[in-house]
Amino acid sequence: MSAPLRIGIIGGSGWLGGAIAASILDAGLVDSQNLSLSYRSAPPSRFPNSFWTSDNQELADRSDVILLSVRPDDWRPLAVDAGGKLVISVMAGIRLTALSERHKTGRVVRALPNAAAEVGKSYTPWIAARDVTQDDRAVVRAIFEACGAQDEVARESDIDYLTGLSGSGPAFPALLAAAMMRDAVAQGLPAEIARRAVNTVISGAGRLLERHDGSPDDVVQTFLGYRGTTAAAIEGMRVAGFDASVAGGLSAAFKKSVSMGEAS
Repeated sequence: MSAPLRIGIIGGSGWLGGAIAASILDAGLVDSQNLSLSYRSAPPSRFPNSFWTSDNQELADRSDVILLSVRPDDWRPLAVDAGGKLVISVMAGIRLTALSERHKTGRVVRALPNAAAEVGKSYTPWIAARDVTQDDRAVVRAIFEACGAQDEVARESDIDYLTGLSGSGPAFPALLAAAMMRDAVAQGLPAEIARRAVNTVISGAGRLLERHDGSPDDVVQTFLGYRGTTAAAIEGMRVAGFDASVAGGLSAAFKKSVSMGEAS
């Protein structure tokens, strides 16, 4: 029987690190006593049966798998020797080569979960360096399947693009919802009714897309085919530049991700 897996999360007191920790504990991927988490100021009360430390090297020494869940700016002064262990970064922009050089291991993975990890609905694309083994890949898949869905991609540029697309989590649906709510209020609806109507539309759409797992464009085409009020709205949004605005936003996010990697 293989030894129990020991996982350490640098930045475990943060929102995303804590969400991943809760997900892998709930999935039974790691026992609480084999989970190490680091903090910067004071040890949180969450996960009381796990090991908390402010010493990131101590965390790395205690772990078989090390997750880096910090902001890129906080990573740059972080000097942790992984000693050849598997390192998984959930930071935007930081390249595989930079991770490998900084942490002294060829077994590095870039992954990009999103905010829905908190409710087990994240989508996480990831890419592995050449030295990452098949056993390592099985661990990566298990971690991010505990948080939702995952895919291994072939190119780092895919991660950079998906940083802006899926890494946004609820931001883009929330942007659409906020615009819809502002318009509803401008038309005289009470804010509470507008909020409830818009939030229900957005959450319901997500559940339907998840259940049917079809192409979003098929849904759009179905409504266009009815030639009713929704079709009129879709056509009006497109004439106003909706598709171009989305493409422009994703392009800006992609360029930002690439520039963050170049700065590392």
